[in-house]
Amino acid sequence: MSSGNEPERQPTEEEIAAMSRDELVRLGGKLDGVEIVNYPEPWPVKGTRAEKRIERRIALWFTIAALAGLAFVGVLIWWPWRYAPPSNEDAYFWYALYTPMLGITLGIAVLALSFGVLVYSKRFIPAELAVQDRDDNKGEGSAEVDKQTILAQLADAGERSTIARRSMIKRSAGLGAGVLGLGAVALPLAGFIKDPWDNPQSPDSLIHTGWMQQFPGEVVYLRRNTGDPEEISLVRPADLDAGAMETVFPFRESERGDSHALSQALRRADNPVMLIRLRSEDAQRVVKRKGQEDFNYGTYYAYSKICTHVGCPASLYEQRTNRLLCPCHQSQFDMLTYAKPIFGPATRALPQLPITVHTDGYLIARHDFVEPVGPGYWSRRS
Repeated sequence: MSSGNEPERQPTEEEIAAMSRDELVRLGGKLDGVEIVNYPEPWPVKGTRAEKRIERRIALWFTIAALAGLAFVGVLIWWPWRYAPPSNEDAYFWYALYTPMLGITLGIAVLALSFGVLVYSKRFIPAELAVQDRDDNKGEGSAEVDKQTILAQLADAGERSTIARRSMIKRSAGLGAGVLGLGAVALPLAGFIKDPWDNPQSPDSLIHTGWMQQFPGEVVYLRRNTGDPEEISLVRPADLDAGAMETVFPFRESERGDSHALSQALRRADNPVMLIRLRSEDAQRVVKRKGQEDFNYGTYYAYSKICTHVGCPASLYEQRTNRLLCPCHQSQFDMLTYAKPIFGPATRALPQLPITVHTDGYLIARHDFVEPVGPGYWSRRS
């Protein structure tokens, strides 16, 4: 005689295959110890005006997401992004809107897609209330019957959400998500469009910086940024105390009076250079890089400010230890050993700018860096 405590017989694979989806749903709930307390239909009467109105509202959100995503891609590609000086009011107005427009269009696309998903979940997904006992099947993993019943339950949830018959929502959601995905792919790819080896001798290539001489014998001064692009403040050796550090930028006499050129020299990403004056006792312990033994001027050393990890500004100079810290990922560079990385993810030393003093007493760059500055990229030779 049965005691009533024996485990309930599991259906065979043939019996499972012969069951309908509703039967599998009920079986899955029974096997999992699920008690459905409440499982109302969100729209008991199909095709009402209210239902269609909500469907159109959701489709509208997804359509807005698609249009905003297309606008984002359009702004990324065609909006005027080259610098325009404030003196050219019309051009500067549109240039200044480039970054805000990227943020606005991308933000609208993400928000509209999110609103569409939220409204659909709230108005069409059944608000199921259930109580379930869980076990791990004695550590043996899911049985075949559990796999089949969970698939049936997922399919049933999809069917009850009515997504199968709402082609307007499916098309608009696919369009919105697809365009937003296109924008997400286009954004990082835009940074790879520039070919660093297209014209290696161009000052705009990745192997040269704004310190490159535009013609033989051109004098490129070290200039500090005072906050006013029109103000030209050149650097003399006596301007820095022992142990001091200052960020400097390139300046040419041909740029004097040219507001665009003066501003561009301060804005170009690979131009910032750290000018460091070591203390005499520290300068005696300097280890110089092979082939760059004459790049310094006495106790004055100039290194690129662009971290060789991912391009952050590495400018936290600790005078006592002569270490330079990049605040982004905590790479540390030893300024007494040709700015060699000694901690953190950076693997290459900071490029050194060769400097000297011009006949007029100001510090100048002898020539451009002998290696690309910043992080690695495809086809980089060093």
